Amino acid sequence: MGIQKNVLEIGSGAGFLKDYIPSIFTSEVMEVKNVDLVADATQLPFPSRSLDAIVMTDVLHHIPCPKDFFIEAMRCLRPGGKILMIEPWPTPWSEFVYKNFHSEPFNKKGDWTIPISGPLSGANGSLPWILFHRDLAQFKESFPQLKITKIDLMMPFSYLMSGGVSIRFSAPGFLYRLTRHIESLLNLERWAMFAYIEIEFFSPEASINA
Repeated sequence: MGIQKNVLEIGSGAGFLKDYIPSIFTSEVMEVKNVDLVADATQLPFPSRSLDAIVMTDVLHHIPCPKDFFIEAMRCLRPGGKILMIEPWPTPWSEFVYKNFHSEPFNKKGDWTIPISGPLSGANGSLPWILFHRDLAQFKESFPQLKITKIDLMMPFSYLMSGGVSIRFSAPGFLYRLTRHIESLLNLERWAMFAYIEIEFFSPEASINA
């Protein structure tokens, strides 16, 4: 058997990650059926240095104060632990889709905070890009313990075909492989809608200037 890892999923909702990682702790900001914990991402109910990874899908751009989340994540993660996320990312294609067919704001000129308007209601789809691209130097200065190790652009069309955004369209399953193949041939800097982002917590002794 492999080494058991303590992994937390934030914003699990009705997801199925537990089907693939049975030992994962699932969490949501409100009561949801079959979710292990009700927890705020900025006040996690875990001892310091107890988690190997924090995973989240479409969550960061809903957190009103992401600085508070990163401080809390650093408290909970062990050295070498990672934050793994999939988030919206601006490209010419994604900005067209998000601004015309999605209800959430997508503001590249925004700052690091989101107006508090209740669970799941506040958002800025551009927030991950703001943190990890536009304001990268500021992020590195604020969080010297966190190293962005990977940003992979992804999913120009497969998300839409699954029924994403405001247009409720669902393509037949047999088209999935063809769609993924077409996506692999595209210039993702122009066509991607999301980014897979990997951040490592690597130096507990570094000062935090957040």
